[in-house]
Amino acid sequence: MDRRPNEFSKRMKCHLFAAALFFSSALSVTATSPLTMTVSPTQSFAPTTLTVRFHVEPDAANRELEVVADSGTYYRSSRLQLEGTDGPRTTSLELRNLPGGHYEVRGALIDSAGRPRAAVRTQINVLE
Repeated sequence: MDRRPNEFSKRMKCHLFAAALFFSSALSVTATSPLTMTVSPTQSFAPTTLTVRFHVEPDAANRELEVVADSGTYYRSSRLQLEGTDGPRTTSLELRNLPGGHYEVRGALIDSAGRPRAAVRTQINVLE
């Protein structure tokens, strides 16, 4: 009876475990980002309402949260005041009646000097 398949199986399990460990450590590093964003829906029909949710890590330097939806032919932006360490961890807003287009949705966490501390972006598609 040949034992190579069993050795191969053990090696593969070891490689898979190492890969899982590597990827889980990479995920935990990005989990502490000062700003994350989710946008839904990522694809819809015009006119649409996008729900944009931000998760902000509290910090004394946090002063504003900027959101931009830009398709090249349509642009909308908004700035929301933040209260540093007393600000909410989750902030949601709706962008209503967006016309058709391929949008880049961006978010930026702004400090007291008006400089971005963190930025996020995603692409969404609004069909005509």
